[in-house]
Amino acid sequence: MFPTRRGFAAASLGTLFAQSPQAVRIGVTDWNIGLGAKLEAVEFAAAAGFAGVEVSLGLTPVNGKLALDNPQLLDDYLRLAAQKRIAVAGACIDILNRECLKNGGQALQWVRDGVRITRRLGARVMLVPFFGRDCSAETGPELRAVAGFLKELAPAAAEAGVTLGLENWLSAEDNARLLDEVGSKWVRVYYDVGNSTRRGRDPAKEIRSLGAQRICQVHLKENPITLHFGEGKMDFVAIVRALTDIGFSGWANLEMSFPPETRSQDLHRNLVFMRNLFASAKQPGA
Repeated sequence: MFPTRRGFAAASLGTLFAQSPQAVRIGVTDWNIGLGAKLEAVEFAAAAGFAGVEVSLGLTPVNGKLALDNPQLLDDYLRLAAQKRIAVAGACIDILNRECLKNGGQALQWVRDGVRITRRLGARVMLVPFFGRDCSAETGPELRAVAGFLKELAPAAAEAGVTLGLENWLSAEDNARLLDEVGSKWVRVYYDVGNSTRRGRDPAKEIRSLGAQRICQVHLKENPITLHFGEGKMDFVAIVRALTDIGFSGWANLEMSFPPETRSQDLHRNLVFMRNLFASAKQPGA
């Protein structure tokens, strides 16, 4: 307890990429490249060399539906992803930054719709954020409410084969309590190394505490997020070593902010840095 199908051939290719049993794959978030819920993000991510792109489902409804809740648009995503040989590295139900999950109501239907869309995109994780104005859930009553709603949502996620990845301001310990309360393997932590650092926590220590069974995906960012990896305050050697030691093998998505004129080059530089770091961490004696 808390302390106080429509069939489309490209879909199979997207699913294959998303489930491929290989080492950590590195993607990029569409909202940090200025292309949130836009098809152009697929081409940008592929051109910059990423293995995948994390897709936001739309902060503002369109005709009463999530922006990506459009069969033709989803087909377009799958078609372009297949052409560019890039995966949809997860989805983000970003409307929850406005309509808080802890308040229930329409937020629950948004999550159900998001799960369906995420499945259609061939992805296996949907980020469930607790941010935005008044949407953070940190007190005992708030977390009990969230746990109850997640219990309601978990069966639909399980049926679709989509994990609900919780990203929040909570410590590893409180996230573990929340997962225990929900009691479903389809609800896990979307671990953001920057969030924990901003709260004065040690991300490498928290990653080890949670372990691979509780972490579904990871956001990687420098502190501040406008710097190249290795130029800020983050100890990425320790972070990557922790991820390697626990056997994490999911998506690690870069969530960085760079000027539009140099964005592609800056992100590619960070991508190479992180690929090399993960490769080094796997070497014997590293």
